[in-house]
Amino acid sequence: MPKHRKRRIMLSIVSIVLFVVLSAQLSAVSFSVTAAGEHGELVAEEYERYRERFDRIEKIGDLENQGFRLLEDQIFAMPLQKLPEEAVDTTEELGDEVWFYAALDTRYHRLAVFIADASGQILYKTDQLEANYCYLGEMRQPVKKLASVSFQDVDNDRDTDIILIVQCHNDRGDYQEESYKVGDVLFQDDGNFYRDYRISDKINRFDMNKNPACILNFVRDGRSTEFLYTAETLADLLNHNFNVIEEQSYTRNFEKLGKLKVVPGTYRMAEYDVFMIYLIDEQGNIVWSFQPMEDYDNLYALKGIQGKDLDGDGLKDLVVFAKYSYEGEDGELLVDTVCTIYYQRTAGFEKDTDFTENYECTEEDTLEALVTKIRAYWGWQT
Repeated sequence: MPKHRKRRIMLSIVSIVLFVVLSAQLSAVSFSVTAAGEHGELVAEEYERYRERFDRIEKIGDLENQGFRLLEDQIFAMPLQKLPEEAVDTTEELGDEVWFYAALDTRYHRLAVFIADASGQILYKTDQLEANYCYLGEMRQPVKKLASVSFQDVDNDRDTDIILIVQCHNDRGDYQEESYKVGDVLFQDDGNFYRDYRISDKINRFDMNKNPACILNFVRDGRSTEFLYTAETLADLLNHNFNVIEEQSYTRNFEKLGKLKVVPGTYRMAEYDVFMIYLIDEQGNIVWSFQPMEDYDNLYALKGIQGKDLDGDGLKDLVVFAKYSYEGEDGELLVDTVCTIYYQRTAGFEKDTDFTENYECTEEDTLEALVTKIRAYWGWQT
């Protein structure tokens, strides 16, 4: 067969293959776009029906008929206005008293807040809350309960504002089976309330959502943990009053990352100590950061930090042993003893999900004993 004819046949075959591949890809893209569009239309229709039910609620007694479950442990009387703190001996009357109610949509687990008069007539209602946007583009949300309600004058205008903390639990997605809190503030303006999404975003993005005191400290007093997550150098941290725990700070050679100083410390929010650990290079730059206290309220006691190879791969890992406090269901102080492990990998550190899920720390544990147990778990000793 002539060479030019072979070349034409090969080009024809390649063209056919490319056509089939491109057609398949375009079909897949077309299908995904169509599916996304259909899903969006379905959600829009569901939301419209949900809003019709929500809009029909005019009295607290209407909640059940419209598919909402009243949270009976979250019913409170609240004054619309607060007296200044210095007015201890004044005879001035408090503003009109209304009632706060919260309810959960039984189908979609969306939280709603209601302000009503003594007869149950609704004066204000909203479901435009941060917790109802955890699953973006979906009706159903991971709201489990309203964990905390606090009535405070947040913006110093003598009107009573509302601080909300919602407990959520993801049942799917990247953070499946994770529980977390979502904070929110409803600002009052002459009997009506509004939410500033920018403030809510910072409250939750920078973990100032653990309790009402932290939210108040941020919104009213201007203190913020944002710098703990955005600082680039040790100097940035110190300039924002980060308190280094010097007795647990030391320098190690972390193989892949080089010579680094381990810098643990705290930042005070209200009456709570937010605990962070940083790895700092010789130029003072932050190379890595850790937040071992996660959703706990406060660092109760730091028992120790060690940088040693724990899993036998020749790279130094980090183990943190500490006690953290938090508020229980009835407002009592609870303390947990926790071991957190970070394994050094090629691109940084990876949090342990093996040993800590199979071992529960006790008051009798020591850091040295834990290191031995972790190494034994991975089947080696030094």
